[in-house]
Amino acid sequence: MRVLEYRKGLVLIGVLWVVAVLMVIAVATGRKSRLDSKVCVARTQQVRCKWASRAGIEKAIGVLNEDEDFGTDDSLVDEWSDNAADFNDVALGDCRFTVRVIDEASKLNVNTVTKEQLMSLEYMTEEIADAIIDWRDKDDNAGAGGAEEGYYQNLPFGYSIRNGPFGTIRELLRVKGVTQELLYGEDTNFNGKLDFNERDGEDSWPADNGDDKLDKGWIAYLSCYSSGRNVDAYGNQKVNINKAQEGQLRRSLNISRGQAKWIVDNRKKDGYKSIADLISDNSPKESGGNDSSNSSSNSNSNNNSGRNSRNDRVQAEPLDMETFRRIADQITTRDEKQIPGLVNINTASREVLKALLGGDKSAESLADDIIAYRGGLGMGMSSIADVLDVRSMKVDKFKKIANLITVGSDVFTVRCLAVAESEQIVKTTLRTEAVVDRSAEPVSILYWYQGADPYFASYARSGQ
Repeated sequence: MRVLEYRKGLVLIGVLWVVAVLMVIAVATGRKSRLDSKVCVARTQQVRCKWASRAGIEKAIGVLNEDEDFGTDDSLVDEWSDNAADFNDVALGDCRFTVRVIDEASKLNVNTVTKEQLMSLEYMTEEIADAIIDWRDKDDNAGAGGAEEGYYQNLPFGYSIRNGPFGTIRELLRVKGVTQELLYGEDTNFNGKLDFNERDGEDSWPADNGDDKLDKGWIAYLSCYSSGRNVDAYGNQKVNINKAQEGQLRRSLNISRGQAKWIVDNRKKDGYKSIADLISDNSPKESGGNDSSNSSSNSNSNNNSGRNSRNDRVQAEPLDMETFRRIADQITTRDEKQIPGLVNINTASREVLKALLGGDKSAESLADDIIAYRGGLGMGMSSIADVLDVRSMKVDKFKKIANLITVGSDVFTVRCLAVAESEQIVKTTLRTEAVVDRSAEPVSILYWYQGADPYFASYARSGQ
């Protein structure tokens, strides 16, 4: 009897073990099933975010292409810049996306910027400025505080210097002395706003100085993509005042023979450095109407005299300010179809304008005046000559920047944040950044990055 009871006890214990094992298997299977379900939802949300981001980028490209003043007159009130309805928290299926478009021509081009202009940026040092110049130049002669091939090859993980133009703006992180903090500042999500975690010191990532001022970093002021087409507002090739003869100048610009002769006669051996060389502080405000080709003396001249003798009697007439303003958008001193590094005075920030104007106190004041003036125009300036109407702008200062500025833009950075939420898991986010050139047909993608956070995209894929 005791043996039977003992056997029954063993059977009961065995059954309990089997039940326990089955329960463990069931729990593990349930957990795995729930985990698989969450993974499936997460992957689905990732795919949704991917295509929502693509939709945001394409939306921005569509708005840029529909711009009425395509590349000839772009300002911060244009639809690509101020478009909350199409760009902010747009619903798409189970996702939402937000788009921000930044004009690359609103920045200094790191491939053409001077050391003096670099030194105007906050936190810039002479050593870093020299290193940036050394990185892009073609020689092996290091600047006073810069570095060439030897420095980079002797690093723990050595690499070669570019000795050519920067391919992406994040390539700056490879330059001696440039850190993520300097390049990105505190605006690590690139939304242009001072978020709570960007002003709480070291309490949460990223580390910041805890003040109420947003440090945008150098990436907000430097570009390597900006360029402008050498065409007028109607898309026509500009007239090169260094090569055009009197006849072409008269026909193309609708100026008098005297003015055309003056432009040619005052053309030095090395040519005009800037279109602003056509004017001076003493330039007449309005045209004097003195055109020898229309004078009575010409009408009574000997019919047998040659064309050269008639041209000899044409009196050169200095270009007046009224005429210069009218033709400023039609003339150039260069033949290139694309001119790199032009800064759009309609969209440039105070910091960029200050650097462009010299970086001193007077430059700060003039930058403020430019921003106030363009803000009062509504649609911005339509010609670089319009900057002469700025209260504190002098002709000599205009001459220094005329060859560096524009009023239109072709290259833009488009940043898109896509968010998908589910009751089963936390929300999924995906950031996409693209640099697009709308002057190409179809639009050309110069740079593309897609991931969780472009702050760490130091070596993202480039189209260059």
